[in-house]
Amino acid sequence: MSFRTLDLNLLKVFEALMTEGSVTRAASALTMTQPAVSNALARLRDALGDPLFVRSGTGIRPTQRAVTLWDPIGEALERVRGALDEEVFDSRRAQTEFSLSMSDYVAALVMPRLVNQFAEVAPNARIRTVPNTIIGIADQLEDNRVDCVLSVYVNEAQHPALIRSRSLWTVDYACFMRRGHPLAARKRLSVRSFLNAGHVDVSLAGRTLATYDQFLASRGLSRNVVAIVNHYGAAYEIVRQSDLIGVLPRDLRGQSRHAPLLHAMPVPLEAPPRIVSLFWHQRNDTVPAQRWLRETLVDLFARME
Repeated sequence: MSFRTLDLNLLKVFEALMTEGSVTRAASALTMTQPAVSNALARLRDALGDPLFVRSGTGIRPTQRAVTLWDPIGEALERVRGALDEEVFDSRRAQTEFSLSMSDYVAALVMPRLVNQFAEVAPNARIRTVPNTIIGIADQLEDNRVDCVLSVYVNEAQHPALIRSRSLWTVDYACFMRRGHPLAARKRLSVRSFLNAGHVDVSLAGRTLATYDQFLASRGLSRNVVAIVNHYGAAYEIVRQSDLIGVLPRDLRGQSRHAPLLHAMPVPLEAPPRIVSLFWHQRNDTVPAQRWLRETLVDLFARME
């Protein structure tokens, strides 16, 4: 392929396909017909000698060749666009919907402040949240089901190359129990009393071995897990109404009207810190609306204590 013979208009189609993850949505964004976009994709494939995109669910997924091309081409088109029309995202006029994936724990902390911020600077925009199970972060972003994910990441060693991230805050855990719990009168919990007590834990994906139990197992220990739920709110309620205890985020306690009925103690066996991060797909790096959303989230929640 020669640069001199390539129709540069095809690069705009390539950008739309990478950004939208669907031929139909790309056609809409470009105000072109779907057959015209399909024809342009066929010409791109012929020119570059690669399929570039393959079908995936209800959309398309880029090949490795497309991924390699995206950074230089996307950045180049963004510079050209900025030089020609200074495209910006006007949040006060935008009538768009942003989709965020998060757990009920993250939503309880993020959504009240984010909704108030939108009311001030993006009054016509909407926010939609969808459940997060942690293990589906990459799929949600690669399939274009959500714009961003706010979550911890279970296995950083397998972080997909196309997924970008930005750390927001470190989760502070405590051992919660009801005020009248037999252990609440103690100044501190011993390791033995902690492990022998009945526990409730949270697994967003419904796994039987929670992350904290994996940490205990690495030290040759185990605790008495009686119940596993997939919502943090449910875990706090179980703690409030039973003799079970739970290792739960300390910062969510203040969001509950039952906070005065809960007692928090230091965890005698502290697990490695968990960090809530903002995740997004590489293809949205240069999209003005997406960039504005990420900057807003970072401004509001990065290093939140």
